[in-house]
Amino acid sequence: MSTMRKSPNIEAAIRAGKIEPGMTFNQRVWALCARIPKGRVSTYGELAKAMGTKAYRAVGNAMNKNPYAPGVPCHRVVGSDGALTGYAQGLGKKKQMLEKEGFACSQKRVALGKVFTASDLIDR
Repeated sequence: MSTMRKSPNIEAAIRAGKIEPGMTFNQRVWALCARIPKGRVSTYGELAKAMGTKAYRAVGNAMNKNPYAPGVPCHRVVGSDGALTGYAQGLGKKKQMLEKEGFACSQKRVALGKVFTASDLIDR
């Protein structure tokens, strides 16, 4: 049984990249993810750092359960080395979506360029 609050107000806040009191861990992760603009990527570690934790695997788990994709762009979150890791719709789809946004991708990595950092995520 899920204790996650799912209300129109919470969904609107998540999609707007706003963190509200009472949000679950996953909801706060999704709200931060919503702040990553098209043409940029961030990492699981940077999202964790922006939340004040080292729990990058928990961030990955939240990304896997993102009910707001692609509006909340979890495909823009990659491993710290650019690895195309974990995507509910498959890594091929993640690669395709990133390439469509202009990223150069090898078989299983994205060219990182300028990563959207924890401070970028917090300052928005």
